[in-house]
Amino acid sequence: MLVSGSSALVVGGAGGLGEATVRRLHAGGARVVVADLADDKGKALETELGVRYVRTDATDEADVRAAVEAAEDLGPLRISVDAHGGPAAGGRLVGKDGSPLDLAGFRTTVDVYLTGVFNVMRLAAAGMARQEPTADGHRGVIVNTASIAAYEGQIGQLPYAAAKGGVVSMTLVAARDLAPLGIRVVTIAPGTFLTPAYGKAGEQLEAYWGPQVPHPKRMGRSPEYAELAYHIVENDYLNGEVIRLDGALRFPPK
Repeated sequence: MLVSGSSALVVGGAGGLGEATVRRLHAGGARVVVADLADDKGKALETELGVRYVRTDATDEADVRAAVEAAEDLGPLRISVDAHGGPAAGGRLVGKDGSPLDLAGFRTTVDVYLTGVFNVMRLAAAGMARQEPTADGHRGVIVNTASIAAYEGQIGQLPYAAAKGGVVSMTLVAARDLAPLGIRVVTIAPGTFLTPAYGKAGEQLEAYWGPQVPHPKRMGRSPEYAELAYHIVENDYLNGEVIRLDGALRFPPK
């Protein structure tokens, strides 16, 4: 898939992984829509790069439709990368006091991290399906974001692990569903990544997680996620796969 001249939707594009992806796609010649709820960061990217910012809640149908339409206005929508975040509930399934894990928190986490991804994927795919295929029969590529927690969720991480496990499970099915339309679906499952969102706590996280990564002994960097996303877009034979990006890290129980 040719990046240059294509329109790209990056949901969560004002955050660490998303912003790095916006910058990489923009550098490659894509016309990028930044879909996020972080108005200040989104507008700053709009001013700096000349991309378009659209305030977007990934779980809201009208918001995502508007972001997709904005991307279509810029050119043929060929690329969708979803790296949005949000609140995540935690805690043991049954606490030390005998109380069960909160149901509302579980629902919210799944809504943000699974339903939101589904919502973006279905609407972005519908937008891609409206485009004329390339000479090779390609219409677009969707890159979703899971986590290695989908495979080795830690104690207290059940809602998040369940949601990310759902993203992993959707990957192959979505790729099969969309194959007749010439649309690929690939998921990135990052390990521990150091992003600006951690602020001053980043140094402590690096000191804790860095030594646990087999090689290289550090947390991941946002540009490394962006480079993988970019390669997925360009490599037409990557489809229906979940790619771990974790330095061979496997989460311990806690």
